[in-house]
Amino acid sequence: MSPALGIYIHWPFCARICPYCDFNVYRHRGREDQGASLKTAILKDLETQAASLGPRTLVSVFFGGGTPSLMAPEWVAEIIETCQGLWPGASNLEVTLEANPTDAEAAKFQAFQGAGVNRLSLGLQALNDQDLKVLGRDHTAEEGQRAAQLAASIFPRLSIDLIYARPNQTVDMWAAELDAALKLGAQHISPYQLTIEAGTAFERAVGRGRLTPPGPDLAADLYEATQDILCQAGFEAYEVSNHARGADHQSRHNLVYWQGEDYLGIGPGAHGRITRGGARQATIAALTPKAYIERVGLTGLGVAESESLSPIAMAEERLLSGLRIVQGVAYSDLAALDLHPHSAEVRTLTNSGLLVPDSDRLRATPAGRLVLNWLTGRLALA
Repeated sequence: MSPALGIYIHWPFCARICPYCDFNVYRHRGREDQGASLKTAILKDLETQAASLGPRTLVSVFFGGGTPSLMAPEWVAEIIETCQGLWPGASNLEVTLEANPTDAEAAKFQAFQGAGVNRLSLGLQALNDQDLKVLGRDHTAEEGQRAAQLAASIFPRLSIDLIYARPNQTVDMWAAELDAALKLGAQHISPYQLTIEAGTAFERAVGRGRLTPPGPDLAADLYEATQDILCQAGFEAYEVSNHARGADHQSRHNLVYWQGEDYLGIGPGAHGRITRGGARQATIAALTPKAYIERVGLTGLGVAESESLSPIAMAEERLLSGLRIVQGVAYSDLAALDLHPHSAEVRTLTNSGLLVPDSDRLRATPAGRLVLNWLTGRLALA
């Protein structure tokens, strides 16, 4: 079988920019004509990439953003059809689309399923109106629950996103919210800890004293409550922020990232990792919709930057991504960092209970996953 390939399609338009978001996004209003041009550019980019990539087995197509559920379903169908025509798909090809749970977008769910989407990722983020307002969301808690229940009846697989460590949130409040989320029919739940990203409205609010996120001790308690509640409900924490009800419901696309497989980044500002001639290349597409459309028009490709990763850079990426998942990362992928079962730092961290004793793979324990950023940083510097 030819090497696995994932495709990430970035649709950068949003009806509203959330105050915690630092993604490459733009207001949707008044951009209908540009949206049609962007769809055409995405199709051309895919065709040009395929001409030089060689045989691959398509394992996932992921529509992210931004808000791809603002797209016309016929555009989604055209992109999916193009991907499948360019690369033979695996029998269990996963096609995911991110959506917001507004009533307007939920009305398109059936059409997206007909377009070829077989997995919906629903951005609930919270299940109470007060916190949804703080998070800058356009939907109500009732709309969110209604959209989730509808999606569960339409799509074979449903994932829901939630944000915790919100201002004024307690462990009991979060536990009740998780219990409510478990009743919505999703087979995959992604609870993300709220982080204050540079350049966001939330960073400015924190700087002005208008927003106070929980301290590190409470954030750790919220994380541990998440693990306990979802585990008891039959969800495996196969990655730090991702829980699935069995292996069949894990995100195949995210595993492409975490397992170091190849993926194309298509659309404004999208990142990719592609292996050609034994060299792994990091690519970044032109940032703005206008620049991306113009670049594809001139060259057929949206890629604005490309570099071949050194063995050390490749090993660092494998360390950072591979240690996030339960299965960890093979020591053979970390040879350039001189990390192996007998290296001094690995022994020290294993004896400290942060790494699992394993002669083949570097794996974090539950205690290690709690301090994963610190742990990976220490291993990278070792």
